[in-house]
Amino acid sequence: MKKQSSTMSNPLDRRSFMRGGLVAGGAAVMGAGLLNSSKQAVAQDYDSRRGLNRGDAAILRFLAAAELIESDLWTQYAELGGLTPGQKPVEDIPNFTPMNTYQGSLMALDSDGPQYITSNTLDEVSHAEFLNAYLVSKGADPVNLDQFRTLQGSKATGAKNIGRLTNLMHLNVDTSWFTRYRSTTNPDAGATFPQAVTITNRSAIPVTNADFNNPNHIQVIANIAAFHFGSIEAGGSSLYASMSQKVSSAEVLEITLGIGGDEIAHFLEWVDFAGNGCQTPVAPVTDNGLTFPNLFANPGTPEFQPNLIFPVPAEFISPNLPKCATIRPLTDKFAGPKAAVAALTGSGLFTGQSNGFFATLEILADQAEAASRF
Repeated sequence: MKKQSSTMSNPLDRRSFMRGGLVAGGAAVMGAGLLNSSKQAVAQDYDSRRGLNRGDAAILRFLAAAELIESDLWTQYAELGGLTPGQKPVEDIPNFTPMNTYQGSLMALDSDGPQYITSNTLDEVSHAEFLNAYLVSKGADPVNLDQFRTLQGSKATGAKNIGRLTNLMHLNVDTSWFTRYRSTTNPDAGATFPQAVTITNRSAIPVTNADFNNPNHIQVIANIAAFHFGSIEAGGSSLYASMSQKVSSAEVLEITLGIGGDEIAHFLEWVDFAGNGCQTPVAPVTDNGLTFPNLFANPGTPEFQPNLIFPVPAEFISPNLPKCATIRPLTDKFAGPKAAVAALTGSGLFTGQSNGFFATLEILADQAEAASRF
């Protein structure tokens, strides 16, 4: 996508940043809203006795930025599709009435959908808060992206009129995660996978109240969201697994494995959730040229079987070893920070963001990818 011109008065200079960490010529560079304080961050030598070296700090900063981005997008989903404030979980209300037809369409995929969305949101917010607090506890600067909360979100009832980091209204959702986890081949070994459904430049949330009115229209929006949920959490699962291979500190490894495990738990729920959008009674459903088919109508194609939840055993490490069910991909090329930024950008999630925002993510990704446990 084309990056919009920056509105910042002091954009980051990438070369000087990479030469001196976040410090150019001995003075802290705070451009692009990257850091929360004026302490010299990367250029300082972290106290090894406190268990955080430069590489580990870079990994945690990138993960903190990723969690801030996830928190922003999930908050938008929760405002419109999560539990209505004050509601109890759906199963506690015998005659539960959805807040709106978007919430009702998400419930058509799973009656607990609003609860899952709210819970997923709370988890992501906790990840971002923990990672930043941990960085501070080790003498490192936290990541602050508030300067880039400038995007307009939904204007539908329930959405807050505040600036956003992410744009959920022009998404190109990569649905190949759906077929990848049903395949016996591995992307790290060069395998590619077809899209389960082709979703191009579509909104995953109601944009205005008019979107609530047509049943097929709002169900397709909910189905788009379901596949986007899976795409985001599949990427997070792979990212944490990739980063765990780079950390030096046992405590930082505990963090990446612990939070990464929660991302996997999220992903497995959304695998089932998205699959429900491609079988009866929801599918087939069509709106404005986009159809979610009943994938059970094509027997003999296991890569598209909608009721498969767990990863299928696939090639792992070597073709000479038995197939193994794993998270995949796991390598930097397909799952590392640069790959994550490229995937999120290509998905349209950052439509309308400034050059400074993209530069910030690029720098964070470069530094995290350069980290090594050796």
